[in-house]
Amino acid sequence: MSSGAGKIACVTGASGYIASWLVKFLLQRGYAVRASVRDPNDPKKTNHLLDLDGAKERLHLFKANLLEEGSFNSAIEGCECVFHTASPVLLSHDSAIKDPQAELLDPAVKGTLNVLNSCANSPSVKRVVLTSSTAAVAFNGRPRTPDVVVDETWFSDPEVCKQANKWYVVSKTLAEDAAWKFAKEKGIDLVAINPSMVIGPLLQPTLNSSAAVISNLINGAQVFPNLTFGWVDVRDVAKAHIQACEIPSASGRYCIVETVAHNSEVVRTLRELYPSLRLPEKCADDNPFVPTYQVSKEKAKSLGIEFTPFEVSLKDTVESLKEKNFVSF
Repeated sequence: MSSGAGKIACVTGASGYIASWLVKFLLQRGYAVRASVRDPNDPKKTNHLLDLDGAKERLHLFKANLLEEGSFNSAIEGCECVFHTASPVLLSHDSAIKDPQAELLDPAVKGTLNVLNSCANSPSVKRVVLTSSTAAVAFNGRPRTPDVVVDETWFSDPEVCKQANKWYVVSKTLAEDAAWKFAKEKGIDLVAINPSMVIGPLLQPTLNSSAAVISNLINGAQVFPNLTFGWVDVRDVAKAHIQACEIPSASGRYCIVETVAHNSEVVRTLRELYPSLRLPEKCADDNPFVPTYQVSKEKAKSLGIEFTPFEVSLKDTVESLKEKNFVSF
């Protein structure tokens, strides 16, 4: 696993769910890792990183803020590969977002350009891997039904999303769009990773938005939301980032989705895995279930990704939530 020996990589937003696994795998591969966090003195944000194998020797924490120009310069200078994962994730309820511009759009878009600008100014940087999302892929007003295959050629339409108040989707779409334009203009070698709803074990001590979707179903929800998501394991997403950095021919964007399932299916799988759980029996509304669709795995497989089956990821999520006392049964 030591193909990163002697190489330096930067991970922005390193305390996050995907980023923590990315740091873990990079250290395992022998990389020296520069990890940016907003507050290096907050043990909740850093202890789980400092405890990783190899951290003592090869992990360096940097303080950086998405909206502070130049604050990523020192973390990025001298790095060969930069993983930009820092971006606000507010999936809760778009209605709970008071000021989408300040809460989501500015940190996502300006933050991405801020990081890319630091990359453009550092001659050592050979490639930048951007953590995007299928949110930037699948929302373009085209119908998604079981026979439709979404792939990397799809781009979400910000106007369609604004009208639907899907502000998280807007933020990821605009950020990725801005990143491609900037990279082209500055000659940055950029690759985007577009995962769907990410589940699997948590390294960080706090509950992240996508794992919360699962804990909500277990923690006494009366109904399940009438929603369909793509699902993928956090470990596969982290591996995809590293492959995108290390495989010279990697380019463009990569949808990283193991399966697409309606919440009713998630509940059914949970029931099979944990027959004693009290799970919601009915849907939150009487409308027909939002249909499932397919997401192409062709490009993901070219990165050498072998997907963890959804049931395994789901079980590992529940065990992790249990271990961290986010659920009890």
